Amino acid sequence: MVKAMIVGASGQLGQELQKLLDELKWDYTALTSTDLDITDRMAVSEKVQALKPAVILDAAAYTAVDKAEDEGKALNWKVNVDGTKNLAEVAQANDVELVYISTDYVFDGTNEGVYLEDDPANPKNEYGRAKWAGEQAVRMSGAKAYIVRTSWVFGEFGNNFVYTMQNLAKTHPVLTVVNDQVGRPTWTRTLAEFMMHLLDIKAPFGTYQLSNDGTATWYDFACEILKDTDVDVKPVTSAEFPQKAYRPRHSIMSLDKAKGTGFVIPSWQDALAAFLESIR
Repeated sequence: MVKAMIVGASGQLGQELQKLLDELKWDYTALTSTDLDITDRMAVSEKVQALKPAVILDAAAYTAVDKAEDEGKALNWKVNVDGTKNLAEVAQANDVELVYISTDYVFDGTNEGVYLEDDPANPKNEYGRAKWAGEQAVRMSGAKAYIVRTSWVFGEFGNNFVYTMQNLAKTHPVLTVVNDQVGRPTWTRTLAEFMMHLLDIKAPFGTYQLSNDGTATWYDFACEILKDTDVDVKPVTSAEFPQKAYRPRHSIMSLDKAKGTGFVIPSWQDALAAFLESIR
């Protein structure tokens, strides 16, 4: 029996979880999509029965938001809905806890205040619709589960906005970045620590929202990333960067429930500084 089974182990959160669990000296098995196809119900069942984990940490997802609108639409649904349903139902059948990662894209981004966990969902793109359906599958399964919504994820592993800005800055003296979408950046380390915190304190099962504290536009985020460089960052509107998938304009999720568990959430600026220091 292992303490944890990580699925989606090659993604940016999956790799962060492995790093954290190594530090915590947890016994775990990390599975990539090659090791386990979560869309294959029988394979999921056999793996869980073989490993007998206490918890499944579900970091597996199809995250190509724009491709999900057309060429990746079927795969988006297969992974984010069918795969999630398989994990949740197998977890329930084997009395295994589950931590599932969702997204702020389950909301439409028209709320000028903050979104609470039980506010009505209204996803406006295919990725958001699939992640919402994944959430519903987890709830319907009856599994002992934590659903953790997050947003604007960055970290050491994989591609993300921080690396994109740093790489562009090497060849562009001037960068234009969208300044009319507001949200909360999230360091994978903070997210991974919160997932483990919920398990550690045996928090009530249900839906939580976790990002780093404070709010930003993508322009604000870029300025902070590049503040020690000579690059000139200029604000532009979303209209100047048309994308296939709808992006929420004002996507700020309440962190009060997460804070209520006793978890201390660093500001996104502090998280970014700690992250940049960690990769120097």
